[in-house]
Amino acid sequence: MSDLLAPWQQRAYEHAAATLAEGRLGHALLICGPAQLGKRRVAERLAAHLLAAHEPRAAHLLEAGTHPDFHMVTLQLNKEGTKLRSEIVIEQIRELSEKLSLTPQYGGAQVAIVDPADAINHAACNALLKTLEEPQPGRYLWLVASNPSRLPATIRSRCQRLEFRLPPRDEALAWLLAQGHAQKIATEALDAARGHPGLADAWLRDGGMALRKDVAGDLAKLARGEAAPIETAQRWVADDDATLRLRHAADLALAEAAGLTDPARIRKLASWFDAANRTRDLLRTTVRADLAVAELLLAWRGREAQGAGTGSRGYR
Repeated sequence: MSDLLAPWQQRAYEHAAATLAEGRLGHALLICGPAQLGKRRVAERLAAHLLAAHEPRAAHLLEAGTHPDFHMVTLQLNKEGTKLRSEIVIEQIRELSEKLSLTPQYGGAQVAIVDPADAINHAACNALLKTLEEPQPGRYLWLVASNPSRLPATIRSRCQRLEFRLPPRDEALAWLLAQGHAQKIATEALDAARGHPGLADAWLRDGGMALRKDVAGDLAKLARGEAAPIETAQRWVADDDATLRLRHAADLALAEAAGLTDPARIRKLASWFDAANRTRDLLRTTVRADLAVAELLLAWRGREAQGAGTGSRGYR
């Protein structure tokens, strides 16, 4: 928590800290906005600020993960210990509620962060609602969510909101340069991420931009009939990058549509963009991922066969 906050994170933190100092910060806070903008980081910094008022060693204890009045609820490993669950379950929320019912060990406050709160399942939401309806003095419950609409309205209505938005482009680009990225690739990544500096930085560090170029090449080959949709789909879902591939595919279709003037071609690309995003959502279910993606890629090739364009110029 000692690292400097990004400018947009610093603004959010200062706003929340001022609200807290003025006594206007309620017990429940919904910290929301696009993923990878640093919402949890700000929540942790705010927790350190609040808890330090009651215990000078708070920052050290938080760094060590041993502060008794700070609780983090997030996705846990499955029973086999092989991968993270996709949901926050009722047992986690019940355990949190029990902790918040206890007297703070340092006598001042308790802070709980739930991230990602939009992954709380239905039963856990009901348990969380009970905690929200029966707040106790000095207890703070902060929900971090990239898709707050997935939370029930009954929960959202009981929370103050701290909303993150994409920063101005010049600020985002300056921050990427400060992270050590070269101007050209930083600009390219920021454009690909539609102005989202957190995504751009992640893609530059973990190969996401290289993956985007691979997806562009695959779509171009499909358009020219040089690749088979089924084999391409099987390759797309063979690792953990299937969701990101579909995001890139949807973005590339949108980028191509932006450069067109033919309404019919634009409509076809917009329809395919929607289908790509629906398929990405399907990957979170029990559907056969390869079949869902194959159907999408067949539609892409079919769109091209109907004269919707070569699909290659926008991907080079």
